[in-house]
Amino acid sequence: MKLKQRFGLALGGALLAMIGGTVAAQDLRIGLQEDPDVLDPHRARTYVGRIVFTSLCDKLVDIDQKLHFVPQLATSWSWSEDNKVLTFKLRTDAAFHDGSKFDAASAKANLERAMNLQDSMRKGELASVEKIDAPAADTLVLTLKRPDATLLAQLSDRAGMMLSPKTFEGDSANVGRKPVCSGPYKFVERVQNDRIVLEKFDQYYDAKDYAFKRLVFLPIPDTTVRLQNLRAGGLDILERLNPSDAPQVKDDKSVQFAPVAGLGFQEMFFNLNNGKRADNAFKDVRVRRALELSIDRDVINQVVGGGIFDAASQPFPPASPYHSDKFPVPKRDVAKARALLKEAGLNEVRGEFAFGNNTTTSAIAEMIQAMAAEAGFKLNLRPTEYAALLNEASAGNFEIILRGWSGRVDPDGNIYQFVTCKGALNDGRYCNAEVDKLLADARTVPDEAKRKAIYDQAQTILHNDAHNIYLYYQPWPFVLAKNVRGFAPYPDGMIRLKGVTLAQK
Repeated sequence: MKLKQRFGLALGGALLAMIGGTVAAQDLRIGLQEDPDVLDPHRARTYVGRIVFTSLCDKLVDIDQKLHFVPQLATSWSWSEDNKVLTFKLRTDAAFHDGSKFDAASAKANLERAMNLQDSMRKGELASVEKIDAPAADTLVLTLKRPDATLLAQLSDRAGMMLSPKTFEGDSANVGRKPVCSGPYKFVERVQNDRIVLEKFDQYYDAKDYAFKRLVFLPIPDTTVRLQNLRAGGLDILERLNPSDAPQVKDDKSVQFAPVAGLGFQEMFFNLNNGKRADNAFKDVRVRRALELSIDRDVINQVVGGGIFDAASQPFPPASPYHSDKFPVPKRDVAKARALLKEAGLNEVRGEFAFGNNTTTSAIAEMIQAMAAEAGFKLNLRPTEYAALLNEASAGNFEIILRGWSGRVDPDGNIYQFVTCKGALNDGRYCNAEVDKLLADARTVPDEAKRKAIYDQAQTILHNDAHNIYLYYQPWPFVLAKNVRGFAPYPDGMIRLKGVTLAQK
């Protein structure tokens, strides 16, 4: 298995080097850690998919580097006094890639699709919306069932991305095969697990600010191979450098290192009630606590993280005003872990640990396997291609999964969908009615201090239930070719190409 995998990666690297020698100067090549899932923003759920969407599909609003909301397809917005009506003024010069005009009616059609499509992943994000009106071509009005402090943040991500409504007729799966969006680049082709190609959309309202004729996104799971290809000239930008390579990359004058502290996290979560495989030893909260106590996050940071991982014990990173000192990171305690297993009537626990098959997560999984073994756990590792892993998680085909989340500007995006009983990303089917109530209440409270107090209450329950194990907060370490100019890393980890150029070599 390992030999086959290494051969495939080496071959991919060789092919990529060949591509690097033939692309035109106006092309930009971006190395991704995984292949995205479906290219339909209403149905998609991967981080790398969001990177592609950033160039493909404009949103109603965006964020700046300081996480403030800024205009994109919406030029301005305002709230009613009771915070239940949100009114957008829209651009009048935007178009979809099929030439049709973007206006309030098309925005309405997109939001209604995101809310009503059977397999939409955006339903929970837009659950507060009661109705949508388009009283004028440049005016979009959202009337809410209740105040929703999270809504603007949702509309700065996939819930606010705009597709041509002409593509909504017929099979919804066709939308993701050839997405027709409204961003600075339009879809050309996709070869699964090989490349996604976008081409500049000349009718884009800010086309003059985008320098590249084509974007080529290349999924290369092995971070070492990604870095080798960038150094050899086969890539211009890579996302998620292997953290263990960070010290040497910082000293490498032939490339540029552009890290930024992120908003997301890596977690281990358990199958508690999703199908037959939920019938396992980890249904006992004592076993889950024992597994967490077997893990030394600081060692993972030093060995795998290159010193750039911040240990986590909650969904909100230290930069967030919702981060709480009430939930410190637990120290490793093997003796206590063994005592908990004994209390549960167990001397040994066998289980399966699935994870996305890339260099960093593989190393983390192997370290956790070794640490857990000292406390009485025998974990069988199951590396899986990441998009396939998400499908298996949704279907309940797992016991424990290592999963990353890229993070959201609003705290709701880091917690609600993961732990509410019907949350779209709650693949383990953890369910606590009091948590649901608290998190629903938090969505309606705009006051930061009051909202934080509600999140603290919810987190107290979640910690008592040991529903998951947060490992570390997700940094975004980018590496750029030496001739890339104008690139700015953002805390959400997205690659924004406005103003980015390649200098002459």
